[in-house]
Amino acid sequence: MLYRKIGNYIKEHLESDSDKILLLEGARQIGKSFIIREISKQLYANFIELNFVEDDENKKLFKNIHSTEEFYITLSMIAGDKLDKYENTLIFLDEIQQYPQYLTMLKFFRQEKKYRFIASGSLLGITLRSTTSIPVGSIIRKEMFQLDFEEFIIANGFGKEAINFIKEKFNNKEHLSEAQHNQLMDLFKRYLIVGGMPDAVNTYLETRNIVKVREIQNNIKQMYAADASKYENNNGKNLLIKRIYDMIPSQMENKKKRIVAKDIQDKKGDRFEKYLEEFEYLISSGVALDVHAISNPHFPLTESVHKNLIKLYLNDVGMLTAQLYDRNIKPIIDDIKSVNLGAVYESVVAQELRSHGYKLFYYDNRNKGEVDFIIDDYNNTCVLPIEVKSGRDYSIHSALNNLISTDEYNVKSAFVLSNEREVKRKDKILYLPVYYIMFINNMEGETSDIF
Repeated sequence: MLYRKIGNYIKEHLESDSDKILLLEGARQIGKSFIIREISKQLYANFIELNFVEDDENKKLFKNIHSTEEFYITLSMIAGDKLDKYENTLIFLDEIQQYPQYLTMLKFFRQEKKYRFIASGSLLGITLRSTTSIPVGSIIRKEMFQLDFEEFIIANGFGKEAINFIKEKFNNKEHLSEAQHNQLMDLFKRYLIVGGMPDAVNTYLETRNIVKVREIQNNIKQMYAADASKYENNNGKNLLIKRIYDMIPSQMENKKKRIVAKDIQDKKGDRFEKYLEEFEYLISSGVALDVHAISNPHFPLTESVHKNLIKLYLNDVGMLTAQLYDRNIKPIIDDIKSVNLGAVYESVVAQELRSHGYKLFYYDNRNKGEVDFIIDDYNNTCVLPIEVKSGRDYSIHSALNNLISTDEYNVKSAFVLSNEREVKRKDKILYLPVYYIMFINNMEGETSDIF
């Protein structure tokens, strides 16, 4: 069983006195159902799982229900022997977005306290926009992501002492030995290939077969395309969601790494506003990560965002390398000089920062250049720039130099992440090995006790 840090959060919620219903959301195939099922079975004598997608494809028992009374009667028809008391009965509503009326009914499930509930869903960001009555005071929304790099190395045998040792080195701004560095870099490169989708990780651990891993990733991509097509059909629209999604890997190779509106249909004069629904779908469904442009960075960054300039990254770095290199893993494993891995390294950093609780921004100033990422530094109430380098020119970063030297931005420090082992500081810039990204975390309270 893969270790997932969010399991601690789910367990603590179910063991707490809170009667609010936990609603776990995130992209498809990231392991939401599995982790809820595993934790719930440990804690409750009576556990009932209802998958509304499967129900909709088969008997449709729960499709047209709009009252709790109807729901309880129907539930007793299929799981009456497992229904007992609130204290020992947990009902899991999986893929709740398939039947949106249940999002409203969560409020009444909570009020009636007949049984305890937990729910999960994909595409919830989209579904909730059209839900007329969202039970805000009755639910706790929690976003989940695929395995991050820390969870990946745990899956590959790293224990508590090893993790704590590396984290202490990071906290003290010290580097690892050459042997330790090489081991982590080897795992980091493998993470670039495998990514964090649980099925892909399990397949890699069981077979070490890259062909089988790529098959899993391609199947997930096809599932995402089918979801987009279904969304378009249900809304009676002919959108370009798949077209934009397919453009992300190739656009990452460009200097600006942005999807330009006029390139979507090769029409001059097309503007970003024309494709708002497509971008919103990709972001809200969790299959793409949005990074917003900031030209004048000040804390907090949300006050300075340029809404019409965004970069999109795929939600999983393994999905990206599958599309860029297919089964050829040599560009990543062997550091082939002719292949620029900049986009891949940026993608994994975006994925890590987002899963660690950060909103994503990048610096884009016509006169001063572009810096890969900027995040809010809440401890120092300022912004923290992050530049990502995949090659040996890690110390060349003119845009970052311009940014930190602008007094009005009040930048106290910046990170440069690269393949280099040594941790060193030059003025405001701290150079770190790229794998230390796993400890740049905005959710320490939830994830510090990882075992």
